[in-house]
This record gives sequence, C-alpha cells and structure tokens, in this order.
Amino acid sequence: MTVHTVRVAEPDTPTLGADRVATPVRRRGWLPFAVLAALAGAAVLSATVGSTPVALEALWQGDHPDHGIAAARLDRTALGAAVGAALALAGALLQGLTRNPVADPGLLGINSGASLAVVVSISVLGVSTTVGYVWAALLGAAAAGLLVHTVAAVGPGGATPVKIAVSGAAVTAAVTSLTSALLLMDRAAMTSFRFWSVGTFGGRDWSVLSAGLPFLAVGVVLAFAGARLLDALALGDDVARGLGARVRRDRAVVGLAAVLLAGTATALAGPIAFVGLVVPHVVRAYTGPRHGVLLLWSALVGAVLVLLADTVGRVIAPPSEVQVGVMAALVGLPFFLVLVRRIRGGGL
Repeated sequence: MTVHTVRVAEPDTPTLGADRVATPVRRRGWLPFAVLAALAGAAVLSATVGSTPVALEALWQGDHPDHGIAAARLDRTALGAAVGAALALAGALLQGLTRNPVADPGLLGINSGASLAVVVSISVLGVSTTVGYVWAALLGAAAAGLLVHTVAAVGPGGATPVKIAVSGAAVTAAVTSLTSALLLMDRAAMTSFRFWSVGTFGGRDWSVLSAGLPFLAVGVVLAFAGARLLDALALGDDVARGLGARVRRDRAVVGLAAVLLAGTATALAGPIAFVGLVVPHVVRAYTGPRHGVLLLWSALVGAVLVLLADTVGRVIAPPSEVQVGVMAALVGLPFFLVLVRRIRGGGL
C-alpha cells in the first residue's frame, strides 16, 4: 500500500513572477531585545543630538537651561517614530496585498496622490491647517490607490502584481507632473508646499501629531486585524476562498488600512520614500512571512530607521539640516537597486 504525504503550503514572501518561493527564516531569540534596544537608543539620540546637543537630564529637569530644546525634540521624536512605523506598516500591507516585493506607498502612487491633494487643498481651497492636510492627503491617497488598482485590473488576468507595479509607476509619474504644473501656476501654494514636499519633521510639534493620531490608530487596528487575512491571501485567492475568506472585502480592509497609514504619515511629514519598501524585507528575513509578527516588527524597525535618518540629517552638514526625506532616499535607493537585481536573477 502506497502512503501519500500531503504538505500544506505556508504563506510565502511576496514575489514578482512566482507565487510560492521558500523563504529561510533565521530564528534569533535576541531579535526582540535588539529591536527594542535600538528603538530606545534611536529615541534618546533623536532627543539629544542636533545642531545644539543637550544633556540627557534636560529631558526631565524643568529648570534645566536646555529643557525647552529637549521638549521640542521629544515632540519631533514622537512624530518621527509614528511616521516611520506607519510607513513601514503600510509597505508590509501593500506587499502582502499585492504579492509584489516592490510595493510600497511611494511606488504605488499613494504618496503622490496625497501630495496632489494637499496642493489642491492649499491652492484651490485655501487650507492651511494640519487637520485639513490630513483629510486632503487621505482622500488623495485613496483616490490614487483606487486608480492604480482600476488601471491594473483592465485586460486579461486582472490586477496581477506586475500590472499593479507598472500602473503604480505610470500613475505616480502622471500625478507628480500634474502636481508640478499646479505649483508652477500658483507661487503662493509653492511657498507653502516646498518645505513639506521634501519630507521633514522640522517646525512640527505635538499638535501636528495629535491631529493625525486618530487616523493612525484606526489604520493600525485595521492592519493587525488584517494580518490573518493576508496570510490566507498569500496562498492565492482560490485557496483563501476555500478557507472561508471573503477576498474582496478582505482586500478592501487591508487597502483601507494602508491608505490611512500612508496618507496620514504623508500629511504629517511630507512624502518619505523607501521606508515602506526597505523595512518589511529586512524584517521578513528574520521573522518569516507570518504577517502578525511581520507587521509588529516592521512598525518598530520603521520607527528606528526614520529616527536615525532624521538624527543623522541634523548633524551631517552643520549648521544646515538635511531633511529626513532625503536621508531616507539615500538609504533606500541602494537597497531598491539590489532588490531589483535579485528579482531579475530569481533570488526572490
């Protein structure tokens, strides 16, 4: 009698051209402690290092001469951690949703859609408040994401990972051009937009973060609620349906979470590229493809990356400051080129 062994497929790393590729997982019991220590260290550096270094005790001593500077940097640190975590979460969600390793809010048009909406709100509606920017960015991000999916769904095969990537690049280019055209026609809007557009935390305090916290909180709840949905979708739509998933509804929930997180982060700090692309790949190499764990550690590592990028940008060219959006791009671009090379070589 012949005995047949049936193996149940595990959720896989998103791939561009193959649905199931085994991913080695490096089991490291020290990983949680290392990430938490790195987050604490990045937060301390962010609060104390800059053009004017401050002592650590200035953070809690109200009568310290540098307490005001330290308090302002604490607000900046909280904003940076929230934005980094949101962008990394959004990237992990989009990569799982599309099964595409190059999916992230910047490459799929979400950030550019948010930017266009903010420009329109400034130029046409006269919006000048952070809350107004957040609402405009959310609407623009949602519209861009919907447009990318609609364009990708046209034709045979529907919205495949390759078609989504190409559609995202096309929509990003078109929306960015339209944004530039609007800014050239409205110099006043350009003045308000130009500091925001490079991605920065400078000049922002706790009131800016508090305006976006409700949206970020809803996005985080939906993201972790969708973790098991992503695990099912990673096996393919047919298998997910067999497991009881409602594929369209589940995709809508995950997509809404990504829009809330990426749109709000973009509204608060401006477009910051590559964080959502780089972080999930680094984390996945250690945690594996299970989204419950992947999302948690992606959020923490995203916060660390953005805080360190912001801190280095403050000291790399004194007395000037290199914006965090520029620093994140300097880190992310080489990684993106390596990633594309690995995809072409079949390494992912």
